[in-house]
Amino acid sequence: NPVPKGQYLKVNGTTTFLVSAFQEHRTKTREVRVIAISRRSKTGSYLCLLCCEGRIHTSKGINNVLSTHYYFAYGTSHLMCPVPDSCDRPSHISAVSTDVEFTGVGQFLRVENLEPRKEAFPHNFTVCISTMFEFSNVLQLVQSFEMLKFLGATRVLVYKSSASAKTQHVLDYYAQTGFLEVIPWAVSRFLNVSRSWLPQLSPGDIHYFGQLPALNDCIYRCMYQTRYLALHDLDELILPQTVSSWPELLPLLEGSHREGCFSFENNVFPTNVILAPPKSEVLHPASRWHPGSQRAPGVNILAHLYQEPSEKSSNIKRKLIVNPRGVISPDIHELAQAEFICVKVDRNLGRMYHTRSPLQPELTPDQLVYDDRLLNYSSRLIPAVAAVL
Repeated sequence: NPVPKGQYLKVNGTTTFLVSAFQEHRTKTREVRVIAISRRSKTGSYLCLLCCEGRIHTSKGINNVLSTHYYFAYGTSHLMCPVPDSCDRPSHISAVSTDVEFTGVGQFLRVENLEPRKEAFPHNFTVCISTMFEFSNVLQLVQSFEMLKFLGATRVLVYKSSASAKTQHVLDYYAQTGFLEVIPWAVSRFLNVSRSWLPQLSPGDIHYFGQLPALNDCIYRCMYQTRYLALHDLDELILPQTVSSWPELLPLLEGSHREGCFSFENNVFPTNVILAPPKSEVLHPASRWHPGSQRAPGVNILAHLYQEPSEKSSNIKRKLIVNPRGVISPDIHELAQAEFICVKVDRNLGRMYHTRSPLQPELTPDQLVYDDRLLNYSSRLIPAVAAVL
């Protein structure tokens, strides 16, 4: 009885929920890696149940709670289940606690990634978006999706907790085109999710709507489906500075670094600021374009071209483009465990444009820096967005 997409499997007698399962091809022994959510103080012991050619095989599982949890009671864990020699090809998996009496198990997770791939991936660039909750910023959503297409992405995964009706309409449209896959992300049904990154800022059982288990799931879900995976949010865009797309940018980065992880500096473009360009610049008509708030409520990224100077920020965040096959576990702004290090990309080659509420609200307008790189895409972006709407 497979678990429906977007639902989780609770291990009876424990505080662990199984999210998804993947065949692991990088370890010396054959294993299935199960992405899970566990109470950090109660890891417990587990017996893995592997379905192979219609028969159940068992092995002792080891549940490793990841070190990145931001001090919440629950964190992401990887339940490692050895595949017995008697099992040739595990198709489904479940687990039970060895601390309680076994009364049977009714549901199993499908084991993904049964066949590894080193080349000829279905996609060159895929984007992971985690997590979407109470989302209603329709205009920026459409602009971001169309920009991602221009940048070279052919697949986007969105982990969705909740969204407005208009947002859902947009998601349905992109899903029908094959560009988008929406992963139902219902952590809030069984845990009290935090709305921030620390318990003192927003109490809860788990960090920020379960963002970390979503990122872990996305890494493994996309591992053999894409050459590169971009990890960032819906209001973020990694823009090359000397070329126009990721397929043009990555060879420039790979030429001197072959680690497989590229880290881009965050640059915040506050949405509460709309200023005329400097006197040396001419007002571009694209910066005034808006399709109408009733038709598409939300932020127009082309109107916010002033950024907070990063050198004035005490904590510069970064987002990544990675080779997922070298990643063991991600963090929000870096990799927690991987087979390579992340290279910090020179901001003159590529950097992240983050159109959001200000992070440094104390800055005056004259302290902001004009950057119209986005306007280079406007001649294609405006008609593309208008057509979608």
